[in-house]
Amino acid sequence: MKRYLGRKKVMRIYLDNNDTHDGKPLWQHLVHQAKAQGLAGATVFKGAAGMGVHSDIHTFEIWSLAQKLPLVIEMIDEEEKLRAFLVQCDGAIAEGLVTLHDVEVITYKHTKFNENNP
Repeated sequence: MKRYLGRKKVMRIYLDNNDTHDGKPLWQHLVHQAKAQGLAGATVFKGAAGMGVHSDIHTFEIWSLAQKLPLVIEMIDEEEKLRAFLVQCDGAIAEGLVTLHDVEVITYKHTKFNENNP
């Protein structure tokens, strides 16, 4: 698992939960694409409130049936792999924001692997 340690990049993709691609949730499509392209992983965070590209404020309301809430998909891997992923998936993202930041992975633990069995 040493390949996951060290200086990496974190990509964050900011979307809305109601964004779709081919009739399915866009976040789901992007996570499946991340797996297909062999990225180290992806996590989807659902926000309680946010202001989107149109400067509309979206918040969770208990009485509303249709919620438009912000999502953030976070992926950590090598910069080249993340940029290749974005090129492949760019056409699926109609609206959103993508950022790329430096990160240092200092530990990664997995029950199936250990330091002697990378």
